[in-house]
Amino acid sequence: MAEQRTGRAHWGFPAFFLGLAGYYACNLLFTAVTADRFAHVDVTDPPVLGPLLLLVFLPNVMLGAAPLVYSWWRGDGPARDFGLAPTWRDVRVGLACGVLSLVLAWVLGVVVLSIDRDAGTGLDRVEALSDGGTVWLAAASAFVFLGAPIAEELLTRGALWNALAHYRVPPVAILGFTALIFAFLHEESWRTIPLFAQGLAIGAARMITGRTSACVVAHAANNLVPAVYLYAGAL
Repeated sequence: MAEQRTGRAHWGFPAFFLGLAGYYACNLLFTAVTADRFAHVDVTDPPVLGPLLLLVFLPNVMLGAAPLVYSWWRGDGPARDFGLAPTWRDVRVGLACGVLSLVLAWVLGVVVLSIDRDAGTGLDRVEALSDGGTVWLAAASAFVFLGAPIAEELLTRGALWNALAHYRVPPVAILGFTALIFAFLHEESWRTIPLFAQGLAIGAARMITGRTSACVVAHAANNLVPAVYLYAGAL
């Protein structure tokens, strides 16, 4: 099993910023393309919205694409740079950190909702596009469960963490900074505190194992409940 390396991870910063640029560029493009599409929708004959579910997740794909490209181009390849193939230890630690993340999200979410009852969830937008299409909905749920964790972890606990570690930033500082970036990436102000706590829990998997794959497992475990909710709630 290839060990994760950070010795030549100076390329992590351009990979991180390129991933962010691709993310926001795709968001702007999606907004521009769909801005007037539904201005005059006949509620008795709604359009087929299923394919748009996958377009919603295209910005997230860009987050992980840049680190992968830079790893192949400037690094030692994803297997060594990110340790993408999880070991059994990665799975065990990742599951434990994922459960901790869920508990923190639930506890802090209850506190936030008790203060602001109008707060919504990031899945509302996806549910509105589901249109009852089970195939597209299943694909979207699968991406929430596994695709988004891979992309987001490659960016934050992969490229960014490796770059900061390369320049000898203290691990605790890296943990806090990547958790903050993780929270802001979701662009849901009411969830900033719960997301930051979740980022700390997921990042703990990286601190314990030294491998990004453990964070992917933790993130996927954390996203299992939202993925099931998305699929079951929109049917």
